[in-house]
Amino acid sequence: MQELNISRLPDDTGWELALTGKWLLQRGDTRVAELLNDLKTKVAAGERLTFVDAGIEEWNSALVVLIEKVQGYADEHELKVDISSLPTGVRQLRALAASHPKRKDMSRRDEAKPPFVERVGLATLAWWKSTRVSMAFIGELLFAVGRMLSGKTKLRWRDVYLCMEDAGPSAFPIVALISVLIGMILAFVGAVQLQQFGASIFVASLVALGMAREMGAMMTAIIMAGRTGASYAAQLGSMQVNEEIDALETMGLKPMEFLVLPRFIALLIMLPLLTIFSTVLGIAGGSLVALLMLDITITQYVEQMTSTVPLHHFVIGFVKSLLFALVIAVAGCMNGITCGRSATAVGQATTRAVVMAIVFIIVVDAVVTIITTVLGI
Repeated sequence: MQELNISRLPDDTGWELALTGKWLLQRGDTRVAELLNDLKTKVAAGERLTFVDAGIEEWNSALVVLIEKVQGYADEHELKVDISSLPTGVRQLRALAASHPKRKDMSRRDEAKPPFVERVGLATLAWWKSTRVSMAFIGELLFAVGRMLSGKTKLRWRDVYLCMEDAGPSAFPIVALISVLIGMILAFVGAVQLQQFGASIFVASLVALGMAREMGAMMTAIIMAGRTGASYAAQLGSMQVNEEIDALETMGLKPMEFLVLPRFIALLIMLPLLTIFSTVLGIAGGSLVALLMLDITITQYVEQMTSTVPLHHFVIGFVKSLLFALVIAVAGCMNGITCGRSATAVGQATTRAVVMAIVFIIVVDAVVTIITTVLGI
């Protein structure tokens, strides 16, 4: 059992804290609180508190906690604490604990927040800095594309083929699955409403129009943003952490032409092709619902679709896919190239790439839809 006895020093200059027994961590230990209460009633300012080993059998961090509490009380009341009589291990552990900087009180975090106006200013400056980085990256990318078209770039087409394989055939299964399900969902939703008016045949028009103008390109782009865009950010971010990009610049190779341009070209080629596949598979998924649920034959489905959905709707979806490819490539590569030099920074860059790509996909889609609607296309 741990015990602590308080008595006056022989020279009457302070108090002696004699420790005996086992000083181990245990629940319901009230000795520290009792000791602090005794100090408040007995000890006067300027006196000395001396810890004495009067038969300590075992100890662990519980003893260090006791010393820390007494030291905190002593600092507040101008007392002196002497632990020179305690075991060497206790003194060393106490010195180690004292050398570690204390954490700020978590409850006082809000007090350190800058004023609202200052936070708005800092956020605005951060946004402006991010915008400048984005504009600089897009400018360098356009310059690299211009050099490629003029035959002055050191682009390796083998890298383009590898990126096309990763962004195209490897992504086809997930795109196919999602597209078929989206087509079936559109057909189910349309069938529930159109059957009430005896117009079930128009399910073909609904599915074809939805997949051609919106869902084919958008769903494919969102899938590629989460798959390929995140992959670009993670790959380039890891190269930034490992200083591989710095090594390329040292060898006289431009990262924009050697790393970004192949990925940009590959996505610009493969995303429109995937969009075409997505649109076809989505229409096929809708035809399954029409065939099994509405008793509409494949011939009737195709005739209704071709007679009510002109070709320019498919062209609009194709144009959107090109714009989406630009957005995904820029978001993924830019966040990867500008990544910090730590593992945490790579994860943050990947997250930013996906979020940025999806947000701008929606924005671009809305802008194109508004423009085509105004123009009557």
